[in-house]
Amino acid sequence: MTSAPAANLRHRQHTLNPHRSLLDRGGIALQTAMEWGVARVSPLGDPHIYDSRRFPWAATIESEWRLIRKELDAVMTFRDQMPSFQDILKEVGAIQSDDNWKTFFLAGIGMDCEQNRRRCPETVRLLGKIPGMTTAFFSILSPGKHIPAHRGAWNGILRFHLGLMVPEPRERVRIRIGNDFYSWREGEALIFDDTFNHEVWNDTNGYRVVLFVDFARPLYQPFHWLNQRLLNFGALAPFLREAGQKQKSWQDAFWKKKP
Repeated sequence: MTSAPAANLRHRQHTLNPHRSLLDRGGIALQTAMEWGVARVSPLGDPHIYDSRRFPWAATIESEWRLIRKELDAVMTFRDQMPSFQDILKEVGAIQSDDNWKTFFLAGIGMDCEQNRRRCPETVRLLGKIPGMTTAFFSILSPGKHIPAHRGAWNGILRFHLGLMVPEPRERVRIRIGNDFYSWREGEALIFDDTFNHEVWNDTNGYRVVLFVDFARPLYQPFHWLNQRLLNFGALAPFLREAGQKQKSWQDAFWKKKP
């Protein structure tokens, strides 16, 4: 019988940039081996979509989602002035070149988001309930936006989406993760492994907004400790330092103009 981690390898395929150098292919092979190891030491198994009830904090956040939505409504008044995702993290340029995926960062490895956080105190309070949280922002998709098939960089993290603004018809606002499709609901959590190939559509005339959070994947010890150390070292990565500088530059310039 094929083990679950081995069976899931095909769903973690890299579909971007098919013409890779020998060095690139070697890096992917190493990454695949490391991800197989992470999956083997995960107490929750290796699913692509998780039962949110396995994470007690998710229900707490769901129960107070309207507080987050209220703060989002205030933030959305200056949506057009927010940076597009690739303006902060240039690697996102591989899947987006327009300005139809906006971000409002509240946390990030090596990022100073303090001025943004002051405007969303209830959201920040609830984010504090997520163990191992590394990244958090409002993810805003414009009407008609499509994010092409791609996968995340490391299965040592999991992704949490909280539906905040979901236009109708809801079934036309969806994400494919592996071979399964999911449509967001306002106030409902989705937890998934973003290293499974996934793709997003907003085929409506409204904005889709989720609270987008990455957090450390639960692992058996000492692997959980090792994974958290690895994530902390991520702050030293040049591309994350650059993202942090871009975020702070936008934040400082924008709020300087506001009362």
